[in-house]
Amino acid sequence: MSDAPVTSPSQEIDVKQLQRSLRRPRTLFSFCMSVLCAVLSVLALVPLFSVLLMLAWYGGQRLSVSLFTQLPPAAGMVGGGIGNALLGTFLIVAIATLLSVPVGVLAAVFLTEFGPESKTAAAVRFAAKVLTGLPSILAGVFAYTSVVLLTGHFSAPAGGVALAVLMLPTILLTAEEAFRMVPARMKEAAIGMGTTRAQTVWHVVLPTALPGVLTGVMLAVARAAGETAPLLFTALFFDYWSASLMEPTASMAVLIYDFSGSPFPNQIEIAWAASLVLVLIVLGLNLGGQVLTRRFFHR
Repeated sequence: MSDAPVTSPSQEIDVKQLQRSLRRPRTLFSFCMSVLCAVLSVLALVPLFSVLLMLAWYGGQRLSVSLFTQLPPAAGMVGGGIGNALLGTFLIVAIATLLSVPVGVLAAVFLTEFGPESKTAAAVRFAAKVLTGLPSILAGVFAYTSVVLLTGHFSAPAGGVALAVLMLPTILLTAEEAFRMVPARMKEAAIGMGTTRAQTVWHVVLPTALPGVLTGVMLAVARAAGETAPLLFTALFFDYWSASLMEPTASMAVLIYDFSGSPFPNQIEIAWAASLVLVLIVLGLNLGGQVLTRRFFHR
């Protein structure tokens, strides 16, 4: 005998009543709000795409191999490039990454695995959230007083310290969230097999949360690569290839800042080209971070 429920004719669904009609007030309101959101979204994208098109138009004309291998031109000179500034940017960001990633990841491990409910953890979380809104120029002042005045030199390490302060909260908070996403059953299984807490973190938690940690690192690097104010106080600028870490170091952000106000057309063109390259680098890092975020947090 069939157990399917018997549906009486009076219980049949009227399909016509389910059809949406703009004559109904709720449907009309929903349609209007959807159109309004779509229009506002397009308007919000207009400034972004206009900037990208302007950079592509003015900066793309100077893109060439020599742009990445030559030194910045002096006043009134022709040609030139951003070779030392590009190398200096990579160097400073690399130093900042080496300083901020171990500290941020280890702090996130403590917050999630060893003392999640302690007063120290609450203080660290509060400090990290405060640092996310720290003006970048204050990070530059901090690095100036703690590194430049101590060593007596504007240098790449000083710029790396300033950028590390800005990168640290992003890495810490993102890594903490990634560690929390690791299933508890995986950690319990590892502990049940006799591993210590440290071995569980090293062999289970870190490998599983690695995509999420890399997401935070890429987003932090993208922010640090475009900072200018901290480098004005720490790395300053240098017109030639740096022969030592402990001397002023060129960077793309400071080059753009200096050349954008120049009265010489060649330097202004170099500034446009450097802006395009920097935007492409930052955009690529952000897109990479978004891809990792979707693969990790939505799997």
